[in-house]
Amino acid sequence: MPIDPYAGDLPPSARDGRLGVGVISAGRVGAVLGAALRSAGHQLVGVHAVSSASRERAELLLPDVPVLEIPEILRRAELILLAVPDDALPEVVSGTAEAGHFQPGHLVVHTSGRFGTGVLTPAEQAGAIGLAIHPAMTFTGTSMDLQRMTAAACAVTAPAEVLPVAQALVVEMGAEPVVVAEEHRGTYHAALAHASNHLNTITAQSAQLLEAAGVESPARLLGPLMQASLDNALASGESALTGPVARGDVGTVRLHLDRLAAVGVPTDIRSAYTELARATAQRALARGLITEAKAAEILDALGR
Repeated sequence: MPIDPYAGDLPPSARDGRLGVGVISAGRVGAVLGAALRSAGHQLVGVHAVSSASRERAELLLPDVPVLEIPEILRRAELILLAVPDDALPEVVSGTAEAGHFQPGHLVVHTSGRFGTGVLTPAEQAGAIGLAIHPAMTFTGTSMDLQRMTAAACAVTAPAEVLPVAQALVVEMGAEPVVVAEEHRGTYHAALAHASNHLNTITAQSAQLLEAAGVESPARLLGPLMQASLDNALASGESALTGPVARGDVGTVRLHLDRLAAVGVPTDIRSAYTELARATAQRALARGLITEAKAAEILDALGR
């Protein structure tokens, strides 16, 4: 079942290896990836959409694709895209396999960052081919995501003999494939969650502090600062580390802690500041940015 993403100037529908794709379900990820595969020339044969929001999303991003039950989608499709929540994925796979709906030759692709292909074992035992493809981006569930896919990477995990198929599907959707071994999927997903989800939390906490300080538009201050910090960190790694902890400015750290201990400041903000400052001090020490004595002073202040 060859898939050739390098088919020159052929229109998508005329390229080799076009597949009938079934999407389960039309959440933010499933609808967008389904639309991306459709743009690559694959035929969408059905989509599973239960909630009113998912039906509206399917109508917007996957127009004219029939909304079907899961058994009918698997009967029609050659490639099944399982875009269900992480916790639901094992049950969906095992239940579908027990019902006998997976067929030999099915390409079964899940989009969970947490799992590799092991979760697809029940489908593989029925003769299906399992692939794990996780886009490393956040989704709005709108057409804007299709444009953002071109700047995104997708973690791909698959047996060596079918890994090129997973990589080709990612290229067709406009993204860059990055191979992640089965045993490293959990670590990979933890890294992405730490970087993305916790950044959101830090941003919200910082905005809350600025509002308490009388700043009317926190985003105006935080946007350029955080973007520059991210760019510098990605370009230069920990050598871009700056701020009072990296400078060994214990007095400033103590001032911050005093202000964060004030009445009305949520305790989660102080806790997050303390733990991240402690981690920063340890990394600054390891890189020789501060002395052991200065690191001890900072850690002592943070431990009060």
